[in-house]
Amino acid sequence: MILTVTLNAAIDKRYVVDGYQVGEVNRVRECAYVPGGKGLNVSKPASIYGAKVIATGFVGGHAGNYIEDALKPFGIESAFYHVEAESRSCINIWDTVNHVQTLVLDPGYTLTEEDFRGFEAIYRELVKEADVVAMSGSVPKGLDGSAYQRLVKIAKEAGKPVILDTSGRLLEMGIEACPTMIKPNIDEIRMLTGKSCSDFWDIVEAAKAIHQKGVDIVAVSLGAEGSVVVCEEGIFRARVPKIDAVNTVGCGDSMIAGFAIGLSEQLPMREILRKASAISAASAMREETGFFVKEDMEALLPQIEIESL
Repeated sequence: MILTVTLNAAIDKRYVVDGYQVGEVNRVRECAYVPGGKGLNVSKPASIYGAKVIATGFVGGHAGNYIEDALKPFGIESAFYHVEAESRSCINIWDTVNHVQTLVLDPGYTLTEEDFRGFEAIYRELVKEADVVAMSGSVPKGLDGSAYQRLVKIAKEAGKPVILDTSGRLLEMGIEACPTMIKPNIDEIRMLTGKSCSDFWDIVEAAKAIHQKGVDIVAVSLGAEGSVVVCEEGIFRARVPKIDAVNTVGCGDSMIAGFAIGLSEQLPMREILRKASAISAASAMREETGFFVKEDMEALLPQIEIESL
């Protein structure tokens, strides 16, 4: 079972407009509501692949009930800690004329230490049954930089592989607990190491520095250039074929889903990286965030080039 942690779950609302105008009335041509937050954008592709997924974190109010109900068609089991305040919404406005995307993100509710301890009690029990834990995204107001650090420690104490995908202070403090894997982008790896990362080999050296401090797998996103992984098995670079991308939002989360699947299947890193890259690329070919079609993934798998460096 893959356990996903979304501390800041949301309803993702996608509005399609023809020629978005600031300060004017904009009529929406299409709209779609889906459960969101980075952890849930890991949950959905993992479940589509066929893995058993339990999603935990925080939800609140009627919006929280909607999030749980909307996960059911994906076959995802919900095990959230409930609060009274309403879960947030994240609005994505896609302008079909100018091909510009505008994001409007709710701040969400404020949690207390009592709320977090209540969640930790649920989380500890869920971790016992998990093969892999994947925690992603921001945290609600009221929680400090130690939130993920505490959750990583609980998973590690239970002997479970744990993937941490976050940023800023949360990432800085989180890696002090030595998660099994992180997936920083270039800016994040610069922040963590203080290195310029001006070329590919600088990036590799920065990833090696983090790996040597106790993070087993450091996977660095290189955008259209693929990714590079530093781990105990060696250094691997993935190159993906050129695709007709429709929506790249959530591709990194889909890649995390692929890594979680590969770790749960105990595959060698070369095959984990191939699978994760194919799922990520397949998700970019579809409009809905955190969604892919298995036939797309299967067609892409043999086209993913994995180089051992």
